[in-house]
Amino acid sequence: MKNCGIDKTRNELAILYEISNAMRTTLKLDEILYIILTGVTAHIGLGFNRAVLFLVNEKDKLLEGKMAIGPKTGEEANRIWKQIEKEEMGLDDLISVFQFSNSAVESEFNKSVRRVKIPLQSSNLDPLAIGVQEGMPLHLTKDNIDKYKDNPLIQLLNTHELALVPLKAKDKVNGLIVADNFVTKEPITKDDIMILTMLGNQAGLAIQNSRLYESAVTRAHSDSLTELWNHGYFQYLLQDEMEKSRAMNSKLSLLMLDLDDFKALNDLFGHQAGDKVLKELAQFLKNRSRKMDYVCRYGGEEFTVILPQTDRDEAFTIAEHLRLEIEKHPFIQRISPESEKKLTVSIGIASFPANGTTPSDIIAASDRALYQAKRKGKNTTCYV
Repeated sequence: MKNCGIDKTRNELAILYEISNAMRTTLKLDEILYIILTGVTAHIGLGFNRAVLFLVNEKDKLLEGKMAIGPKTGEEANRIWKQIEKEEMGLDDLISVFQFSNSAVESEFNKSVRRVKIPLQSSNLDPLAIGVQEGMPLHLTKDNIDKYKDNPLIQLLNTHELALVPLKAKDKVNGLIVADNFVTKEPITKDDIMILTMLGNQAGLAIQNSRLYESAVTRAHSDSLTELWNHGYFQYLLQDEMEKSRAMNSKLSLLMLDLDDFKALNDLFGHQAGDKVLKELAQFLKNRSRKMDYVCRYGGEEFTVILPQTDRDEAFTIAEHLRLEIEKHPFIQRISPESEKKLTVSIGIASFPANGTTPSDIIAASDRALYQAKRKGKNTTCYV
């Protein structure tokens, strides 16, 4: 029995070491979150059935759902586990899935979790808020979980037992891991919570480092007026996404947007008003883009939107929706309420690999399509 306990401890420490090494391979937050949750749920990891990760939003005093991994049903769980066992996938193999496809976390479960927001200063006792405030792990069992039946995550998980572990960096809680065994119904032990807590401490540091890195990247590569990615970083992003598309054998599209008659707008209302329109349009585009898209300022009154995993027809639908929404939005009326002028854009579309295999090919093709849209009378969308 003693040897069994030693072997189990050695195995758990080896798993933590492997997860820790994987977290050090990237500074991208989404990849780190995926590595953490894969380590929690993988059969060659800590072995929980499902795991959810929340991060603290200090500005809004919220705990926000960021990522979730786990099957929707027991049948789906058995199918996934059999496939992993059949292909003899290790932790590195499972992690590599995310590096080539965002679809790994685009499940309905994950989307539902991302909609969950927990106030940290609620008058009602909330187990997730308590976990952040006290910085201690919590074990909710069938004897006490009913006290928190109004919690949106507990309602979503519909489970009888949960482990909640804070993610710490220098004694500051920056998030939570929530895990359960809703399929196997295996009880969560003190040892399970202890090893999960050890992972939480490592994960908290990795998340803090990622946030510092992403903040520095954002400052260095953002356009000062619109706060979108600037021209130089757009070139890097397009190259990177095209390489991913090539590896995945998937499509990618690029939208090139140009404000129609922007010089006339500047002449009529002044350059400060023009800058205000550019800033508002930038935020408008960001708010209406998908999580996987990249909105950039190409230069002057031109913007680009990189659309991963999107073919030409899908890109056209997205572009037309944006164009029509922009035309309806009162950009100019916010500057001059009595004006009847509308802000419109012309959009050019190019797609990989149909219009070329290099970034310069795709940019040139989208530029040609944009020129075609201008020649057709503006306020239209074209592709080549």
